[in-house]
Amino acid sequence: MSSSDESPPTEPVAEAPPKPLLELRDGLPPVVSTPYDLALAVEAFGRGNGPVAVDAERASGYRYSQRAYLVQMRRAGAGTLLIDPAPLGEVPNESLLPLADAIRDAEWVIHAASQDLACLAELGMRPTQLFDTELAGRLLNYPRVGLAVMVEELLGYRMRKEHSAVDWSKRPLPESWLVYAALDVELLLELRDVLARQLEEAGKAEWARQEFAAWAQMAPATPRIDPWRRTSGMHRVRGRRGLAFVRELWQTRDALARGRDVTPTRILPDAAIVEAAQATPASRTALSKLTGFATRGGQRYLRDFYAAVLAAADLSERELPSLSPRHNGPPPPRNWAAKHPAAADRLARCRAAVFALAAEHDLPQENLLSPDVVRRLAWTPPEPLTQDQVDATLGTLGARAWQREITTATLTDALAPPPRVVPDISS
Repeated sequence: MSSSDESPPTEPVAEAPPKPLLELRDGLPPVVSTPYDLALAVEAFGRGNGPVAVDAERASGYRYSQRAYLVQMRRAGAGTLLIDPAPLGEVPNESLLPLADAIRDAEWVIHAASQDLACLAELGMRPTQLFDTELAGRLLNYPRVGLAVMVEELLGYRMRKEHSAVDWSKRPLPESWLVYAALDVELLLELRDVLARQLEEAGKAEWARQEFAAWAQMAPATPRIDPWRRTSGMHRVRGRRGLAFVRELWQTRDALARGRDVTPTRILPDAAIVEAAQATPASRTALSKLTGFATRGGQRYLRDFYAAVLAAADLSERELPSLSPRHNGPPPPRNWAAKHPAAADRLARCRAAVFALAAEHDLPQENLLSPDVVRRLAWTPPEPLTQDQVDATLGTLGARAWQREITTATLTDALAPPPRVVPDISS
């Protein structure tokens, strides 16, 4: 190859400099932990103006409860507020109700409200207006909607990530943890303003208003039916007797965890429950020699767990759990094709319709219409099958007005059986 045929050397592409690290503009505020300090905070936030940024830290992975161990707030004219609810009384209580009253007319700005609203409600804090920055990002079809990612991409600051999974029930809380928590609300109001403008520009502001209003009024989630069936690895357990072992061991572990307020897997991992259900140990010694029970929790509560093993072994056939789980709605779709082919066909057509509509409106499918709503509609379509009836059914299932406006007509067509093809035999 001649030198004239050689490509010129490429210049190395310079990497973009990292975004500046987000810092607290007003410094770290003291933590409110007494009724007197809370009264001062209530007065300050009542004098503030505009929306209120709200966040909460729980001890997921460490504690059984999902209570808030730290509440962070920020408002123009009031600054940042950090509250330790633990000294203010046993949860649930109404200890922060005066603060909620002081900001009752304000819009709350929360990132991923579905994670924090329940623990805030335990303290007497319930919003009347809401703006969820994570949900706004989903409606705008951002590929990543974590707070740190959105702050960096939209506001140009990097956020700290080193304390995202710490035990917030620890006391005293280290200063570095408090800084990390305060930074979660530092730019939340500015992020809200950027996303609100983008929602308006995309023609999705009304969709967002309906979603936020629904979340602000959302009732507490109903308890799961047979939560023990979510034990990881349970598919390896055979027979109704094996399921009884899982159920009794799971319920024993859950009662112990609730009493100690620790996450259940810190007492005994799911793998140990499955191992015992497979082995069906005939003695306490045999149970103690199982690999999963060599842990501190397994040995400490060996007597309780062996009592659960005996209880499972003594159950009559009538008392054994069924192989098929109970449901609040239709059965899992994986079985529809074999047992309910007509419903399976309806579901396939409805899913395809929602997929196409979501792409057309630049939305994630699950935000256009939740998979559970689609399943329930396909399982029991309304009669008569009209647009009005489908619209009413979607409303009963929790679909917002904007979702029904987009999907009703297309789903009505998808639910209708395809026309029969009559062969031409004239020739």
